[in-house]
Amino acid sequence: MNYRFSDTIESFKSSAVREILKLTQGKSIISLAGGLPNEQYFPIEAVKDAFARVFDEGKQVLQYGLTEGFTPLREDIAKHLERKNIRVGIDEMLLTTGSQQAIDLLTRVYIDPGDIILVERPTYLAAIQIFQSRKANIISVDCDDEGMILSDLEAKIKRHNPKMIYVIPTFSNPSGKVWSLERRQGTLELCKRSNVLILEDDPYGELRFGGEEAMPSLFSLDEHPGGCVVYTSTFSKIVAPALRTGWIIGDPQLIVHMTRAKQAADLHSSSMDQQALHQLFLHFDLYGHIDLVRREYEGRMRQMVELLKQQDWPDTRWIEPKGGMFIWLEMPERINTEELLKLAVQEGVAFVPGVSFFATEPQYNTMRLNFTHTDSQQMIEGIERLNRAIRKVL
Repeated sequence: MNYRFSDTIESFKSSAVREILKLTQGKSIISLAGGLPNEQYFPIEAVKDAFARVFDEGKQVLQYGLTEGFTPLREDIAKHLERKNIRVGIDEMLLTTGSQQAIDLLTRVYIDPGDIILVERPTYLAAIQIFQSRKANIISVDCDDEGMILSDLEAKIKRHNPKMIYVIPTFSNPSGKVWSLERRQGTLELCKRSNVLILEDDPYGELRFGGEEAMPSLFSLDEHPGGCVVYTSTFSKIVAPALRTGWIIGDPQLIVHMTRAKQAADLHSSSMDQQALHQLFLHFDLYGHIDLVRREYEGRMRQMVELLKQQDWPDTRWIEPKGGMFIWLEMPERINTEELLKLAVQEGVAFVPGVSFFATEPQYNTMRLNFTHTDSQQMIEGIERLNRAIRKVL
């Protein structure tokens, strides 16, 4: 058969993280690469109990569900979001197969080939893949430790007339930054003035360290309905990724079109998983669980920071994250971390080279390290192995 694939297939490149995860399977390699929650803190017994309660409801639990998602769970999420000063009704919400599907569905209904999307530099690599699949023109906005630099954002809005910007303002992937209030308000003002849609991705917002007060989401700072912000999040980081349940909220005009696109894609996400999550809201101390995960992840982050300080690598910079799952390293310009990864794997440790997180003008001297998945002794050994690889390069 002479397969005649569409032109779109060229935009579907393998994820660097997925390829590195395959590389580490079944081998004695310590992985600091994947954005993996720690299995030790998955609420297994609570999830078992939740599914048992679902089956107690009768055979109808196995039936088709609403495309919009299980109504009681949407009501639970609406109450959950009130803690973030976000107030929405269920007609402003769509449940998705993880938040990544939410990004994909919005892109399908809002972006045409050639449309301009502005993103952070660096940004989430899977979002880049999705935008490339729609043949969007992706342009990076310069960032510093407080978020997008407003002068550069304003200049690029004027120059390129973008249709959308995609941002992760709270504990971003990969850099771990949290935007200042000034940058959040400034970005919102610029986009409202220029009729630019904002897609706010917030998968890590609950993983806040140090007991500091949470920054307001862009969505909560906007006016709704009719606002310019669409907000997506997920249960993957606070319950378990295998449940593959996320949500997106926004103006009903957007949500109805995304719902139709979802009907064409998969009819609806797993209603069984959604019903189980509803039971967790009813019978499980979800917020006590989140507090536990926060404490444990903060301890692991602090251990990795101390280990990095001990290495004394020259001209190496990182930000101590205030939440999330990652530390982003900028190394001396002469170090290409894609080449460094080959040596690191030989030493028995893996990380993600930073080049994959840049839509334009990649920095080859960067890397992302995950601190949530490895235990204390593995982390010590992993950083020692990484140090050996870096010393070879230096």
